[in-house]
Amino acid sequence: MNLRKNDFSQGSIAKNILSIAVPLTAAQLTAVLYNIVDRAFIGHIDAVGRSAFTGIGLVMPITYIINAFANLCGTGGAPLCSIARGRGDDKKAARIMGVSFTLLLLTGAVLTVLFYLFHEPILYLVGGSADTVVHAKSYLLIYLAGTLPMMVCLGMNPFINSQGFGKTGMMTTLLGAIINLILDPVFIFVLDMGVRGAAVATVIAQICSAVWVLRFLTGQNALLRLSRENMGLDAAILRRVCGLGLTGFTFGVTNSLVQALGNAQLQIYGTLASGTGDLYVGAMTAITSIREIVTQPLHGMTNGAQPVLGYNYGAGKYSRVREGIRFLTLSCVGYTAAVWLLLLAFPRMFILLFNNAPNLLETGVRTMRIYYAAYVMMSFQMIGQNTFVALGRAKNAVFFSLFRKVILVIPLMLILPRLWGLGPYGIFAAEPISDITGGLACFTTMMLTVWREMKQPDRLQ
Repeated sequence: MNLRKNDFSQGSIAKNILSIAVPLTAAQLTAVLYNIVDRAFIGHIDAVGRSAFTGIGLVMPITYIINAFANLCGTGGAPLCSIARGRGDDKKAARIMGVSFTLLLLTGAVLTVLFYLFHEPILYLVGGSADTVVHAKSYLLIYLAGTLPMMVCLGMNPFINSQGFGKTGMMTTLLGAIINLILDPVFIFVLDMGVRGAAVATVIAQICSAVWVLRFLTGQNALLRLSRENMGLDAAILRRVCGLGLTGFTFGVTNSLVQALGNAQLQIYGTLASGTGDLYVGAMTAITSIREIVTQPLHGMTNGAQPVLGYNYGAGKYSRVREGIRFLTLSCVGYTAAVWLLLLAFPRMFILLFNNAPNLLETGVRTMRIYYAAYVMMSFQMIGQNTFVALGRAKNAVFFSLFRKVILVIPLMLILPRLWGLGPYGIFAAEPISDITGGLACFTTMMLTVWREMKQPDRLQ
């Protein structure tokens, strides 16, 4: 094997980043369609659309937990592979991938069993009502059958991208998204399966994507192949993978906690304000679904930069690391500013993607402008955090992930509804405050540490 292919220490940094980021962004946008398409079709089911759509919002904290464990393996192992490749240690890189895959299979099996056993109390805990939990259960009990395939897609695709095969990584999610898009209306409307049909379509799509990933990583075209001899549990590698993967893991877990707490708080304060908490839970489901869409290009750019920054750091090309951070900052802030203005100017257009009930539209437009008031600042959080991940700075990355969600958002969700008569609107207001504070803190710390360190002379090869 010629593992010196895709040498990111040569050529234009911007071109290297974009060669991974563009197909990765396309892949992640289509990956979002797995869930977004489900929610959009479900929200337009006759008679039960709004309650069914709100019920799917109850499933979101569970999907975030599953994603978190996939990220533990993928965002923990893939950057370490890039650093090992940059140092020329190809054997170590392959071993890291094998250990990460083993960890992924074990956690996936455990999660499937636990959620099957405790799904009903969890759904009520995260803000469910009798009207919405029935729809959530119909979807979730089928959806959980695809837990392992979904984790293979999310957790192993970064290893394809880290080797420089961005287009192949894009096909992983493009394949599944297209299959899901075709099957959703067939199962939901033609076969009249409703919410259960959306779940069946999603599971089939996830299985197809997982097969694609495994065929590539075990095939002749991969630079690093997934093989039995590299699988198993290695304590030293697991510590490093889990340490660095805690960033992606923490991001997923805290997203789950915030979504669960937000739904529960909205059920309480929404009922006090208007007699029904389901309306505000539905608005939050629409708003966070929109966020999943518009944030994916930001994830694509920052995740696409990780292999390039990590490779050059491992190779001692510190000037190229600085160049990469500079390019990443300009592109991410520019994109986020444009999206920010669009979201504030046309909120109704986005809400209509999921449901056209007049009361949901009115509440959704009002709360959306609060939630996205400072969205542009989110880019600084992601630039700083992903730079820390790319260079193996696990402690910094994990801290700022926890800082924004656990130290800022969760307390604000508990406090703001009690102040100045904000009620349910205080829960939405927690987001812009955390965007400003978390974004500035993370980016400033990265500039004062990583940026200064990268001013040292390049290491001679």
